[in-house]
Amino acid sequence: MSTATTSFFEPASVTSSGRPVLHQAEVECHLLSPVDLETEPTTTATTTINSLDFPALKSGLGILTTHRLLWLPSNATTDSSSPISIPLSSVTHIFSPKKSIKSMFHSPRIRFQVSMHSRSVVVTLVIRGKGDIDGFLTKFWDCWRGRAWETGNDSGGGSSSGSVPASGSVSGGGLYSSDGSVRLVGVSGILRKEQEMWESTDKSLQEAFHDLNALMRKAKEMVILAEKMRQKLLSGSSSQSSSGNDEEMGSKEEMQDWLLSVGIVSPVTKESAGAMYHQQLSRQLADFVRIPLEKAGGMINLIDIYCLFNRARGTELISPEDLLQACSLWEKFDVPVMLRKFDSGVKVIQNKSHSDEEVFARIKNLVSKPEALRSGITASDAAMTLGIAPAMAKEHLLTAESKGLLCRDISPDGFRFFINLFPEINSDDIHM
Repeated sequence: MSTATTSFFEPASVTSSGRPVLHQAEVECHLLSPVDLETEPTTTATTTINSLDFPALKSGLGILTTHRLLWLPSNATTDSSSPISIPLSSVTHIFSPKKSIKSMFHSPRIRFQVSMHSRSVVVTLVIRGKGDIDGFLTKFWDCWRGRAWETGNDSGGGSSSGSVPASGSVSGGGLYSSDGSVRLVGVSGILRKEQEMWESTDKSLQEAFHDLNALMRKAKEMVILAEKMRQKLLSGSSSQSSSGNDEEMGSKEEMQDWLLSVGIVSPVTKESAGAMYHQQLSRQLADFVRIPLEKAGGMINLIDIYCLFNRARGTELISPEDLLQACSLWEKFDVPVMLRKFDSGVKVIQNKSHSDEEVFARIKNLVSKPEALRSGITASDAAMTLGIAPAMAKEHLLTAESKGLLCRDISPDGFRFFINLFPEINSDDIHM
């Protein structure tokens, strides 16, 4: 991409799986692919901006959010173009589509004017695919008129109703605020504002859980509120780690884990992604499983991920078939996770950096202990050593057995595994 393009349009950040990094309270609305981004020559009072200054961006993914219009290259590894974003706040006009005989034989186009950095450019979206053009244009108009970026900036730490104004918003520096009440300053003023903020939060939670309809309306607000609380806890845990006791720190960690699974702010849906639903779902899932995999030691059961992912999506639930198809698409993308199937049929998700040799070394060290040499080990023993679920530990033990590292004894008490003292014997050789 040329320097003129990168200096005019804002760069967009993407995750390791190619998903866009959204701003606070930003939600995806519509996706189109493939999409070209072109500019038209524009003349101002002082300069003439040529379209050659902004070379066209070809065959990318167009993502419309409540705050921005994003363009991502179709293949980040081979395409030299960089992801860009156009804030909807910089869009000054959206042109109505022209219907003519000529337009019937050309790709659909959406034209709008952008003013940034004291310059104005007419941008054209050329839709090469067969997406819902009318739906995209309708969403474009709705997001532009909705001005969600202003609402996000105006909403402070609490909810939209009954929020407490910041100390800087009070006019004047006297003892009375703008509404005529006496201002509280010092420690008492800080405590009063904290109390009012928590009362507002408690009221918002009570309204949200009043009935199911209220919960649906408040879902987005609750996710944003939970994200703010999580950030506050994360920022405060480092400063209070020296003064807090173990019980208090443990409760804070549990609170952080709960808030991490409260919800995904902008879940991929069939309505917003259309034909690219499973592709975008696969990329979002790859980003989501990163933290659960770290806590599970690099490998987690597919059923557990299904429960965690659906709980995070809130009301936008997915089916097991959608999850399995999304995981199977990881082979086509450059993501750090993969789907694995054991010989027993159990399917798991694991990091590509996960090493079976390291797991086998820990199992061999466990079964070499004197007590294990006498009575063997069970899946529960291996689970405690490896820090994983017993079902996953059993799969590792069976895999180690197939490699010739272990042998098992089947009794009424179940499976017990012992170290293989004769690894040089080939079980496939009938003469041995």
